[in-house]
Amino acid sequence: MKTITFAVPCYNSADYMDACIESILKCGDDIEVVIVDDGSTKDDTPAKADAWAAERPDVVRVVHQENGGHGQAVNTGLANASGLYFKVVDSDDWLDEAAMREVMSYLRAQRDRAEAGQAATDLVIGNYVYEKVAEGTRTVMHYRNVFPEGREFGWDEVGHFGQSQYLLMHSVVYRTELLRGMGLELPKHTFYVDNIFVYVPLPHVKTLYYRDVDMYRYFIGREDQSVNESVMMGRIDQQLRVTRCMIDAVRLPDAVPQKRLEHYMENYLSMMMCICSIFLRMIDTDEAEDKREAIWDYLKERNPDVYRRIRRSVLNMGTNLPTQLGRRIGITGYRVAQKIFKFN
Repeated sequence: MKTITFAVPCYNSADYMDACIESILKCGDDIEVVIVDDGSTKDDTPAKADAWAAERPDVVRVVHQENGGHGQAVNTGLANASGLYFKVVDSDDWLDEAAMREVMSYLRAQRDRAEAGQAATDLVIGNYVYEKVAEGTRTVMHYRNVFPEGREFGWDEVGHFGQSQYLLMHSVVYRTELLRGMGLELPKHTFYVDNIFVYVPLPHVKTLYYRDVDMYRYFIGREDQSVNESVMMGRIDQQLRVTRCMIDAVRLPDAVPQKRLEHYMENYLSMMMCICSIFLRMIDTDEAEDKREAIWDYLKERNPDVYRRIRRSVLNMGTNLPTQLGRRIGITGYRVAQKIFKFN
């Protein structure tokens, strides 16, 4: 059994995929790297992927597929995974060698448990770092105030998440069979599906482990990057689609018996609604305003109780104030948060 499968979705990634893959290979020989070439046509991504598989056939496999978007590439990686654990590493990001030594030590211990017929931890968590390379700055997103460190625990031991603290795809390592057993499948041709990936499986997680190390380095700065502000406005329909999927996938609070997890998931959904609202208000057209009202109506129809709580939250009251003055106030709040937390 491989300890972990790293899925690397690649789409015209030739300029930066080597650094990503090199960082993963430092994790050892008991790993698997599944490079998913998602229909690349503009550069030599397919050839580079094949070269990696030829150089390290014991570790690296390549799947070439028609373009299906980031979500389909993750689906393909999961379908081909043979590791006990599964992690997605985007091709422009990288893993920290020293941090991964500590994480891999725990994952190997869990593999030994699994091979002995014992239950392995469902979810392993590490920190991630916003790397704004062009600016020479970095921001560490940690959970040391939220999770016990260095031992397995359950949701009843989880503390309070701060406003900027969310579990993202960068920070999580899921047990592979947990994802398969719940039938996780991400939508095709849709950006921002990492929110579905990290949110929807959480009610199935019983055991967690946190290591306070800066595991994942998240590159920010390319103009074509999905989290670039102008790109996000251009892809707002995909953000709305992902948010609707999340509303439908987990019925709060009934589907989440653990109160602390339920509270966290409601806050996460609130954050998603806030993102939809703020970017639609930035677009500032009649069509955008109709879409903003429509996503809130969707939540109200599907889950009236959660709608009332989220709509009345400070976060969403501030970003949904009426009139043009309200719009300016909401956008100003977003700009302040952007400077404090260094996202986008």
